[in-house]
Amino acid sequence: MKQGEYMNPYLAGLLLGLLLLATIYITGRGLGASGAIKSVTVAGVAAAAPQHARSAEFYRDYLREHEGAPLKNWLVFEITGVLIGAFLSGLVAGRLKMVTEKGPRVTSRARLVAAFIGGVLWGIGSQLGRGCTSGAALSGMAVMATGGILTMLAIFAGAYAFAYFFRKLWI
Repeated sequence: MKQGEYMNPYLAGLLLGLLLLATIYITGRGLGASGAIKSVTVAGVAAAAPQHARSAEFYRDYLREHEGAPLKNWLVFEITGVLIGAFLSGLVAGRLKMVTEKGPRVTSRARLVAAFIGGVLWGIGSQLGRGCTSGAALSGMAVMATGGILTMLAIFAGAYAFAYFFRKLWI
């Protein structure tokens, strides 16, 4: 790969599939990200307000389930590895720089606000749906779960529906 080039998407897809297969084999579970965010949140609440963490059912049950050490959840290590891997990939490919990718008809501020709102919606949706797109769709489809297939169909249908309204911002 030359400096600044992206990986071939077919090769990237194959590597992601092999990673998913290895993850299922090694851990007995698929890939996911929202569980790591939940672990970090519970650990933060337990550190900042231990009395509240012990008295609130959600935090108490989560801490009990993870033996009082939510940061030892394997998903936390997975996401840490993803962040380190993304940094190293950008460094090796010569794409490590601060940019705001946007279309010509949108300001950087509007793009960042939209990204923040999208992130908040993703976080809420991942908790309501009991998992993020990685866990629900990718891992779910890998084991042929009906919920995973339906999730992936809904993701693509929603993306195509919204793309119609927002595509003029990117052209």
